Amino acid sequence: MKRKASSFSFTLRKFWDKILTFKPSIWIISGVLIALTIFFLGGGIYDLLERPVPVGMQQGRVITFYPYGINEQLLGESILVMILYGLGAVGLILTYQSTKFAYKPRQAYMMLLVGVCLIILAYLFVELSLRQKMR
Repeated sequence: MKRKASSFSFTLRKFWDKILTFKPSIWIISGVLIALTIFFLGGGIYDLLERPVPVGMQQGRVITFYPYGINEQLLGESILVMILYGLGAVGLILTYQSTKFAYKPRQAYMMLLVGVCLIILAYLFVELSLRQKMR
């Protein structure tokens, strides 16, 4: 009986040492932080606490944005905003990565162009969705 307990404590101690010495990649850490930020800014906590409906009905038609105010939102609206924030984040990452191709100017220019286009598209669609919500 004692032998099993000591081997279990040894296994547990070994597992604890692996947890303490674990060093994830900087890309994994930054990806998780970006995903959490997008989740929080997109209204994920509101979605978890309030459990909004995915789409709404108003005067017999389907609406994807909760009209006339920014205090409430539908689930589809929240998911759309999270996707748009994700596109903006990918655009920022692409513009950053384009600086690493100094000896390949064509590739650097293409990455920069795609990144800036993604940032502009994300910004425009977020503004458009906010204007549609306030109408």
